[in-house]
Amino acid sequence: MAGRKSRSRKKKSSGAAGFVLMAFLVVVLAGGAAAWLVLEPFGPTSETYVEVTPGSSTARIGLLMQESGIIRSRYAFQLLRLWKRGTLRAGEYRFDRPASAAEVYARVVRGDVFTKAVTIPEGATIFDIAARMEQAGFGTRQDFLASAASQTILVADLDPGAKSLEGYLFPDTYHLPRKSTPDQICAAMVRRFRAAAAQLGLIKDVHAVVTLASLVERESAVDAERPLVASVFENRLAKGMPLMTDPAVIYGLELAGRWRGTIYQSDLTRDTAYNTYLHKGLPPGPIANPGAKSLLAAMEPASTYYLYFVAAGANPQGHSLFSRSLDEQNRNVAGYRQAVKKAGGR
Repeated sequence: MAGRKSRSRKKKSSGAAGFVLMAFLVVVLAGGAAAWLVLEPFGPTSETYVEVTPGSSTARIGLLMQESGIIRSRYAFQLLRLWKRGTLRAGEYRFDRPASAAEVYARVVRGDVFTKAVTIPEGATIFDIAARMEQAGFGTRQDFLASAASQTILVADLDPGAKSLEGYLFPDTYHLPRKSTPDQICAAMVRRFRAAAAQLGLIKDVHAVVTLASLVERESAVDAERPLVASVFENRLAKGMPLMTDPAVIYGLELAGRWRGTIYQSDLTRDTAYNTYLHKGLPPGPIANPGAKSLLAAMEPASTYYLYFVAAGANPQGHSLFSRSLDEQNRNVAGYRQAVKKAGGR
């Protein structure tokens, strides 16, 4: 009897040990399979774009990545959700090399979406911006110009009479989703303008300030001189003198499709609303998109008696020449022309 009980206990012990071993092996195999799904690189070797729409569940995103050939299995995303947590962010993602599911998951948590960077310099016009957007692949030049003309509702509270978004497309580097439309781009640039205006405290006379700032921007390349240039325009306006600024004339020619790339004497007598040789006061609206320093200069011009200047951009010495009288201005112009000849110009 004693021998039978002993053998029975040995069989039970052996069976329990076998079960434990089997369970251990299953766990190890499952863990290995999970690690393989999560950590082993997989995916495309050429450009592949995947768009995660707002509100997509983890399961939906995992399936989308699997169907797009980015990860081996959607279940990898489910495992990572349990392990890593984090909020998965909507947007378009670009994949161009094999990566582990863990790396893909981390990118979606970071919101590492694909964008194109487009830099808009200070003083760019809507024509300049339209050309840059076309070059970057965001529709045609004409598409952007049409949007800038039709979306004036975006600035209706700031400039009720605006004929386009000229002046309100703030210069900056924009990181734009690949499928951005001209309307979306214009809206983003106007939002950036509003943020800059709020920071500067620009809340009244917005149309006049932005128009003056656009002239300052196009006439001055030296930050310290912007308030001085603004003072010249303010002083001329106060005396009822025409502003006589070439960039405004050029802008009017561009609007009319008559700009030839160089300003000629005949252009100064061509009657457009932006010809500040023929018409006193500010032009009808901004002639470019000014940056923060030009906006601030227009808001706070220097206190001077200057009525004339030779712009820094035209001066080989690299700074503007300011004067109170026409005689002094003529001497500055003569000096400028002499400096140009010495520099090898005409």
